[in-house]
Amino acid sequence: MSIQNTNVTRLEDFASQESTSTTASDAEVRPHLLIVDDISDNRAILSRRFERRGFAVTEAESGLAAIELIERETFDLVLLDVMMPGIDGIETLKRIRDRKSASALPVIMVTAKSESTNIVDALECGANDYVTKPVDFSVALARVNTQISRRRAEQQVELANEQLRRTNEALEARVEERTKRLADANQRLKEEIADREELQARSQYLAYHDSLTGLGNRMLFKEQLEQALTDETVTPHPLAVLFVDLDGFKAVNDTGGHSVGDLLLKSLSAKLRDLLPPTDRIARLGGDEFAILQISGIQPSASLALAERVIEVAAHPQTIEGNDVTVGASVGIAIVHPGEMNAETILKCADLAMYSAKSGGRGTFRMFDPQMDAIVQTRRSLERDMRNALAQGDFSLFYQPLVNLQTKKVTAFEALMRWHHPERGSVAPSEFIPVAEEMGLILPLGEWALRQACMEAVHWPDEINLSVNLSPLQFAKGNLVSTVMSALASSGLPANRLELEITESVLLEKSERNIGILNHLRALGVRISMDDFGTGYSSIGYLRSFPFDKIKIDQSFVRDVLVDEGSLAIVRAIAGLGVSFGITTTAEGVETEEQMRCLNQEGCIEVQGYLLSKPVPPAEVPGLLEQLKAAGAPASGS
Repeated sequence: MSIQNTNVTRLEDFASQESTSTTASDAEVRPHLLIVDDISDNRAILSRRFERRGFAVTEAESGLAAIELIERETFDLVLLDVMMPGIDGIETLKRIRDRKSASALPVIMVTAKSESTNIVDALECGANDYVTKPVDFSVALARVNTQISRRRAEQQVELANEQLRRTNEALEARVEERTKRLADANQRLKEEIADREELQARSQYLAYHDSLTGLGNRMLFKEQLEQALTDETVTPHPLAVLFVDLDGFKAVNDTGGHSVGDLLLKSLSAKLRDLLPPTDRIARLGGDEFAILQISGIQPSASLALAERVIEVAAHPQTIEGNDVTVGASVGIAIVHPGEMNAETILKCADLAMYSAKSGGRGTFRMFDPQMDAIVQTRRSLERDMRNALAQGDFSLFYQPLVNLQTKKVTAFEALMRWHHPERGSVAPSEFIPVAEEMGLILPLGEWALRQACMEAVHWPDEINLSVNLSPLQFAKGNLVSTVMSALASSGLPANRLELEITESVLLEKSERNIGILNHLRALGVRISMDDFGTGYSSIGYLRSFPFDKIKIDQSFVRDVLVDEGSLAIVRAIAGLGVSFGITTTAEGVETEEQMRCLNQEGCIEVQGYLLSKPVPPAEVPGLLEQLKAAGAPASGS
């Protein structure tokens, strides 16, 4: 049971309200608290804090020890942990209630779970109240004092009734009996009323609040938004709704676990709430989605400023349970005048704007535009068509040759995915590959491409290799090694004829795990190539972390090699690195004889581009090989 203090107004406890002196008479009225927790540090922290507030505290390390203490001593209240070895807190509570009622001995449950089922179970078994971990001591103190005050008040009522009974006992036993029955009935009524009010309050809270973050939920937010939209006397000016979706949150759950993700959500929720004035509202809609109702401020400037602050706060690095965590936020903004539309419609508009921000590169914001709806519908149609295309086998592979500048022979073909849509025509890979990665469709699509390419390449001459591109998601979520082994086994293609191309993002994320996968692939005999080399911040460092077989010079440098000294210097440096490390260098995007001559002079080993051949379907590979062989490949000069 961990303890967490928050900067809230301190509540005076019961003991300090009565007296702050240390006389013997005061010690006799000190509230006696029993703290039950199997973790000694948790008990010690709570004991110390309650003793500072004037409580007499007894500790119990288990439910059985607590039951024995309750049999021997008198306590004003029990603070009982739910999760304990042996008999847990719920079973301990049941045994306490077999001996003492909720009014005779109040019990407050301490639980690390915020699910309503756990709380309701405790309340149904006779708990008077509950607090959640990490314990906010101010809240715990207030609830303990409330229960003890109620208990003592009830004791005073019982004492008064008892005194009245004794006074009238000599006069009439019948009156005494009726008085006692009246007192009992009154006590039962008070207990029933208290229990009913507590249950109603808790049910109301759970119905309208998110149990993890304490923020309002979607239901409460829609009611607040609906009221603001319909009541022009409250909000006569335009208001804004900001739809916030975290970027990269799924990776936090995948790497650190859901406990780290939950703590991150709680932390960000508190920070986002602190950005808002009392007039504005924030809710957690579910998962990593939040909504903000901005009533104050002049629009659109106020919502734009708030969106920038939200993005800034969300992107600030945090350390949670020893994990360095960094996420981002994409924000959609919809501005509306009261009376123009309902809550559901404006939420949809803000959601569409957020989706546009995601598509625009994430970590940014967008204002709603009616055209966004059409864009989203087009995107959804594309996603649906891609799923159908994969199921129906509508994707295909084309192959582009790589030629050795010295031997002028084809050394390999790179497999490139193509999609011919029955209505759209040819869809560019730059359009459908990113969508496939966002959908998670890249995993089955990449597995199909690897298997298909191996099945086709096995019919090529033995000296020609196959190059296949891999997505970072195949490392993070797929079973890549098994997939490669299965593709090689089912096709019969030798492992040393397969080249797998990766980008530097594979080494940026989970680098130790991913390097382990690369080493496993190398152990199979597969060749590994670094694609788009030179475009990242740490490309040279990657050559030290893993022994690549090939580095491919990004075509942006090749394109400008004849007109830009910087591009030429980069090409020269990469070619030199290749020689130093014993790694083949391949220049991509070669389109002219002049480019190829320059690359040859600078020491590049291979070239690839439209000068040699555009990508061709598998049926044209044999003819292309004959054509290039007869031509001896384009002359490169020296």
